[in-house]
Amino acid sequence: MFKNQPKGLVPAALSNMGERFGYYIMNAVLVLFLCSKFGLSEETSALVYSFFYAGIYVLSLVGGLIADKTQNYKGTIIWGLIIMTLGYVVLSIPILATSENTTWLLSLTCAALFFIAFGNGLFKGNLQAIVGQLYDDPRYASQRDSGFQIFYVFINIGGVLAPFVAPMLRSWWLGVHNLTYNAKLPALCHEYLSVTDNMNQQNADNLYALITQVGGDTSGDISNFCSTYLDVFNTGIHYSFIASVAAMLISLFIFIIIKKGLPSPTRKEAVESVKYTPDEKARMAKEIKQRMAALFAVLGIAIFFWFSFHQNGTSLSLFARDFVESGSIAPEIWQALNPFYVIILTPVVIAIFSALARRGKEISTPKKIAIGMGLAGIAYLFLMIYSLWMGYPSATEFRAEGGVMSGPWVLIVLYFFLTVAELFISPLGLSFVSKVAPKHMQGLCQGLWLGATAVGNVLLWIGPLIYNAAPIWVAWTVFLAVCIISMGIMFGMVKWLERVTA
Repeated sequence: MFKNQPKGLVPAALSNMGERFGYYIMNAVLVLFLCSKFGLSEETSALVYSFFYAGIYVLSLVGGLIADKTQNYKGTIIWGLIIMTLGYVVLSIPILATSENTTWLLSLTCAALFFIAFGNGLFKGNLQAIVGQLYDDPRYASQRDSGFQIFYVFINIGGVLAPFVAPMLRSWWLGVHNLTYNAKLPALCHEYLSVTDNMNQQNADNLYALITQVGGDTSGDISNFCSTYLDVFNTGIHYSFIASVAAMLISLFIFIIIKKGLPSPTRKEAVESVKYTPDEKARMAKEIKQRMAALFAVLGIAIFFWFSFHQNGTSLSLFARDFVESGSIAPEIWQALNPFYVIILTPVVIAIFSALARRGKEISTPKKIAIGMGLAGIAYLFLMIYSLWMGYPSATEFRAEGGVMSGPWVLIVLYFFLTVAELFISPLGLSFVSKVAPKHMQGLCQGLWLGATAVGNVLLWIGPLIYNAAPIWVAWTVFLAVCIISMGIMFGMVKWLERVTA
């Protein structure tokens, strides 16, 4: 898998792995944390998550412009890591949210998320641009797709470990206070504290039952217990952000050590001082227009993939909490399935692509992306059929009335198909961008790829909205339709895209 790859690939991937580990600790818990910390509704938490996630990718455009303008990719990356670290430091400070401080505390949390998003924007796209520059060397040009797939594996090594950190620390801190974990109790605690006299009897009965279950005493002061449980519950999550700070510092240390061995665009431009004739400039301008048109066409498809795929942090995470019976397993942990599959399936996918290439049946990058959209559609087709078969209502009705829970196998199958789809789209999309982008616009074009992801992420709130308002199969049908339509459009553009990137 590592044969014929440039030397700088693994060190750059290691630097990214640490940053992703820190990021995915926070990402795995963010929606559920906002609900448990501030008592926000799922729809509001998902909206905050959507704008934060979109901000990461929108700000990658800013990061790309800064790096392209200054030609200081490495310095921009270092500043990105520093700014992200500051954001995680703020998130790691445990302060109990009360009716008196919720406004400024939520504002402070959103400011910390902005720091993380801005730092990520400076870091993410520019490191990907540097990795792409490794393959500008003719010796490695044919390995570009597999190189980005390897880079993607390292990202997901951090991602597979991260979802365990917050639940582990949260459960440990609850145990220190002789309490145990229950995902449904924080919402009931917030409801009790806000509407003590108006809480319906069914929710009150559920609250009392869960208080006893987690180690509390219903004969005491219920308000005091609810405040204490919320404080302890969320303090454990705050402590997990300390691990994010440590991961950022490790990534910063690794990058500072390895940066001299990575490409330096400023040095390259100093050597390549060439004058072009008017005809040559016209041909170059035409080629750039064609390349940028191809890039924007693929970006349009990427928007809808990320809109569907990143439901793993919103509606699919809520589905794991509400509809899946998994014992004491925290719902955040199921997000580790995706990076775990990435790690074990990437060598298989690379081997299949290599075998087809040896037989003269190589699949082009645009065609791989189209196939990936179809695979994402299969994931939602499975979940739609299953939800119809089980007769699941909206999540709001299911939480109120109860019903038959799903087994964990549903998530295992779902994330398998979503991950295979991701392997056909995300790393190969990065490879496509690095291949089609004009040399003087590498950072900007990687930022545009991430910007397309941002647009998809802005729409993430739609999933939880449908999930709570209609039978949940309706939400999965929407994502199925998005994937199938996108696949058809992408297949329709394949021949044109292959000509442009030939």
